[in-house]
Amino acid sequence: MAPAKLEHVNITVTDNAATAQHLIEIYGWHQRWQGPSSDGGHSIHIGTDAHYIAVYTPPPNCGRETRFEKGAPLNHICLEVADLDATQARLIAAGYVPFNHGDYEPGRRFYYYDDNGIEYEVVSYQ
Repeated sequence: MAPAKLEHVNITVTDNAATAQHLIEIYGWHQRWQGPSSDGGHSIHIGTDAHYIAVYTPPPNCGRETRFEKGAPLNHICLEVADLDATQARLIAAGYVPFNHGDYEPGRRFYYYDDNGIEYEVVSYQ
């Protein structure tokens, strides 16, 4: 049996245009698609041709939460980069605060929170 591949992750955010811009600027991704979602609201797909993050913002006054307590239901999203130091520099320049740096076999990593309180792990195996 061929192993499965992670094709996308869908997250709910307060401002999907701002989150999409963050992902494009920091990670060098591109917008694959955007438009109305099937259940109302708006989605933007940001990533590569092979995988992406769908950033969804529900319609106004729909009664759905757009913010969740850390870890409920998601602990973090981990992104692998070639140059950890350059990525960290871009994040700091954009106003984000990296924390919990680690150097372990086989790579190095740090974490940060985005504007929605979503935790990201950034790792490099270079």
